[in-house]
Amino acid sequence: MPEIKVTPLGAGQDVGRSCILVSIAGKNVMLDCGMHMGYNDDRRFPDFSYITQNGRLTDFLDCVIISHFHLDHCGALPYFSEMVGYDGPIYMTHPTKAICPILLEDFRKITVDKKGETNFFTSQMIKDCMKKVVAVHLHQTVQVDDELEIKAYYAGHVLGAAMFQIKVGCESVVYTGDYNMTPDRHLGAAWIDKCRPDLLISESTYATTIRDSKRCRERDFLKKVHEAIERGGKVLIPVFALGRAQELCILLETFWERMNLKAPIYFSTGLTEKANHYYKLFITWTNQKIRKTFVQRNMFEFKHIKAFDRAFADNPGPMVVFATPGMLHAGQSLQIFKKWAGNEKNMVIMPGYCVQGTVGHKILGGHGNVSQEGPSLEVKMQVEYMSFSAHADAKGIMQLIRQAEPRNVLLVHGEAKKMEFLKQKIEQEFHVTCHMPANGETVTVHTNPNIPVDVSLGLLKRELTIGKVLSVQLISTIFKKYYLLNIFTNLYSRVQPKDHMSFWGRGRLRLPCVLFFQDTSSFSGVIFFKKFAKMSLAILSG
Repeated sequence: MPEIKVTPLGAGQDVGRSCILVSIAGKNVMLDCGMHMGYNDDRRFPDFSYITQNGRLTDFLDCVIISHFHLDHCGALPYFSEMVGYDGPIYMTHPTKAICPILLEDFRKITVDKKGETNFFTSQMIKDCMKKVVAVHLHQTVQVDDELEIKAYYAGHVLGAAMFQIKVGCESVVYTGDYNMTPDRHLGAAWIDKCRPDLLISESTYATTIRDSKRCRERDFLKKVHEAIERGGKVLIPVFALGRAQELCILLETFWERMNLKAPIYFSTGLTEKANHYYKLFITWTNQKIRKTFVQRNMFEFKHIKAFDRAFADNPGPMVVFATPGMLHAGQSLQIFKKWAGNEKNMVIMPGYCVQGTVGHKILGGHGNVSQEGPSLEVKMQVEYMSFSAHADAKGIMQLIRQAEPRNVLLVHGEAKKMEFLKQKIEQEFHVTCHMPANGETVTVHTNPNIPVDVSLGLLKRELTIGKVLSVQLISTIFKKYYLLNIFTNLYSRVQPKDHMSFWGRGRLRLPCVLFFQDTSSFSGVIFFKKFAKMSLAILSG
């Protein structure tokens, strides 16, 4: 029986280092190639030895697909292609291809130039890696080879994020990457058609969370920022360069304008300009409101938000600073945190998920003292978590499953206990098998591919006046002897011989049409009716 095999090399019962190996109909595809933000040793990158012990990786892998530009999904790509040795095709969307090398270079500078780490990719390696990338458009079917094809769907989440359908013959897998089923201030909601894949591989970061309304969250966020500013405190908002940063900047810009506030708002130097450039370049990826108003007013040109200089951190008085990266694991956000952590007037707002091992995760866990590359630091500043994360919550994940109608589901990019809870919910509601493998564990999904059977117009013309149904004699002969399928619903269920006439009735079967036989294992043979020296109709006997 045909089967699909899936092995997570990263993000199996874990958040971070997304890397999923899929074998489908003799083809091998790697989905994402990320790094783990919580580790600084060998565990940072996926264990690529699982792919093959012998021979070149390119001989084993047919392609690599990157869902979006976040480092936990693309951070190991130059290492994989230039140091491990993969030189096959890499697929991603146009915005991802444009933004990916910028974030990789930023992280390389932090890791190599500032921390002095070795065994890391170079700037030239990033450039050489990106030369292997093939950019794809949304809803474009890309033929990787004669049998393997891929198709991208809009995922929301961040600019350029996409879900991918991987198809070989009649077998298919959909990989979501990270996605958001709720539209926000600058991006639309994820969307996929009713493609009914054999397997849906979905992220499950917020597997047990159902968020309150966006308006409530926004009001709460603005209230907390305003209170901190009013008492003379400084507010640090750690963000990644693109995504939540723009969402929260738009929110604060509007609030500052309405309230006529004077406290300065700063954003990490250079990133605002880069973000602005890419949002202009890929305006079609934003939501409808921004596309409509873009000609009159660019929502990403901020009046109240200025570029940040390192010296500003020591300035007296209140201020709001957006600094990268988003989990306080390195860079400017960590440096500012260390300066401000000792003052109880100050506040840090964590707007998204923090992986285990990062300073962000530690302070959200209530740690009063944290250490990261230096002496222990006492945290007196107010710590707030406000979910502006652009991941689907439990409700959104269920909504996507309902939309795509997969035959099996596999959860990745989540915490084991939360995944277990969601797994049970999915199996109860949709009556499909749900898997949640750990890293290095292989799951085998048996598939039942459709076999298309064409009905020839030539065969049936003899028994049919165009526009009318088959003669009763021919219908009765066929229906009494053979099973047919119910092709007038989306269920593709078998119809028993005794029920044919009552179910199908007269006037139901029209030409031309195609029958899809799904459960081929339960049929004993194939009978061919020939007419005009060609196969005209195949009906599988019961």
